[in-house]
Amino acid sequence: MQFTPQLEDKLKKLMRNYPIKRSALIPMLLFAQDEQGFLSQETIAEIAGRLELTVPQVEETISYYSMLRKKPAGKYHLQVCTNISCLLRGGEELFEHARKKLRLAPGETTPDNLFSLEEVECIGACAWAPAIQVNYQFHHELTPERFDQLIRELERSRT
Repeated sequence: MQFTPQLEDKLKKLMRNYPIKRSALIPMLLFAQDEQGFLSQETIAEIAGRLELTVPQVEETISYYSMLRKKPAGKYHLQVCTNISCLLRGGEELFEHARKKLRLAPGETTPDNLFSLEEVECIGACAWAPAIQVNYQFHHELTPERFDQLIRELERSRT
């Protein structure tokens, strides 16, 4: 498998920074996912080989971390936290509102590939609950109304 020259450069720099190859796994997976949109079986096998790991070892890691995906997500991947702090401040209601607003089940993507939705355990924003993450951007203290406003803004900026 061949990665783009930009991704190859990132992966080579990572390998120099980690004396134990395996330690570079998560950053490598994130860089590959950012470039390709998801982690294909081919990508997983390539990264496993570079780090002298087995494919099942890499897949175990992917299955543990909610930010890693094996299928394409929408342009805007929404991760709604429903862990305890967010739960106590309306996280479950916000997630249900998001499902209805976007007409999506967890893990699905809208037909236009604009939005995908996922329920996650924690995004580390407990003090500002309920919170969601859109790609790498956090949105705090959301209400259904503020969520709807965010969706409208994202729809307008789809280009």
